[in-house]
Amino acid sequence: MSGHFRWNKDYVLAIVNNHLIDYPSPINLSYAWSFGALAGICLVIQIITGIFLAMHYTPHIDLAFSSVEHIMRDVNSGWLIRYIHANGASMFFIVVYSHIFRGLYYGSYITPREHLWCSGVVIFLLMMATAFMGYVLPWGQMSFWGATVITNLFSAIPVVGPSIVDWLWGGFCVDNATLNRFFSLHFVMPFVIAGLVVVHIALLHKDGSNNPLGVESSSDKISFYPYFYVKDLFSLMVFVVFFSIILFYYPNTLGHPDNYIPADPMSTPAHIVPEWYFLPFYAILRSIPDKLGGVVAMGGAIVILLFLPFINTSVVRSSTFRPIYRKLFWFLFADFLLLGWIGQEVVEQPFVLIGQLGTAFYFIYFLILIPAVGLLENLLIRTKI
Repeated sequence: MSGHFRWNKDYVLAIVNNHLIDYPSPINLSYAWSFGALAGICLVIQIITGIFLAMHYTPHIDLAFSSVEHIMRDVNSGWLIRYIHANGASMFFIVVYSHIFRGLYYGSYITPREHLWCSGVVIFLLMMATAFMGYVLPWGQMSFWGATVITNLFSAIPVVGPSIVDWLWGGFCVDNATLNRFFSLHFVMPFVIAGLVVVHIALLHKDGSNNPLGVESSSDKISFYPYFYVKDLFSLMVFVVFFSIILFYYPNTLGHPDNYIPADPMSTPAHIVPEWYFLPFYAILRSIPDKLGGVVAMGGAIVILLFLPFINTSVVRSSTFRPIYRKLFWFLFADFLLLGWIGQEVVEQPFVLIGQLGTAFYFIYFLILIPAVGLLENLLIRTKI
């Protein structure tokens, strides 16, 4: 028995050593590579605080809002746990968006890391679904009407759309069954995401990390500990300081004021908007005048990331050596921020036109510019050779 325990112990220690201590890392990794570790820490924070919140939360439309107030006022340190969880979702998305844009800039989606990239996009999709369901749980005005608007979008899907909406609602409107379903799924999904994160890390360690130069540095590597562990630790300290400032000084800044009003099905808010991290995709949804077209465009804006490794045509990986692509990347970054701003504005001119132009550039970037610039770069390389 002791031999079996020792074997399991040695096996676990070997895994930790191979993946956290002696893991060979490219010698030129920058602080931009710390976002992956920070994303994992954010996930752990969300799971732990979520478990404690679930102990006191009541998933019933008559009690949900009151139970959240009970957590804030009566549970020991409940306000802190609730604020960590609510603002932690925003921190999670800030880190993940930074992680994605870093991957886009340095070409981390290019072969041989296409499966790694695709697994990350799947995690991002599940994150968005989990965050949306979590936003509904406080059962404030914006929670209720956000759930009503977003779930109704599925009715635009031909044939099966109404059935999907009925299944999501658990009835004929957003009601108690809806809240129960969202609470159950919101509790379970983070553990599914954690499982996919393990797969994501396994795929990362299979092909190795990318680096700022985008070259295959199979020989020029050093161990993760203690060299890059120190970089990740410094990044964590900076993140904790930033998170703490938001948490203790501006805990309600990232939330919508209407969500501090109990849900009222008889009173529609003047302007229904989702959380800030959904705003760019919400702007894409609203920029298409047709309901089904808007749903397809919004979904396509995320799914297109899955096909990015196969759309790419360039043999050069890093933007360090791609001046044309580098300029286009910063246009995409600015366009994403612009769409985020448009997503919170009312549906009127000139915001509608700006949103349509931003949406058009978003899809042109991925579907036309990336393959076209890649072909141009390949031609220039062959010409110089």
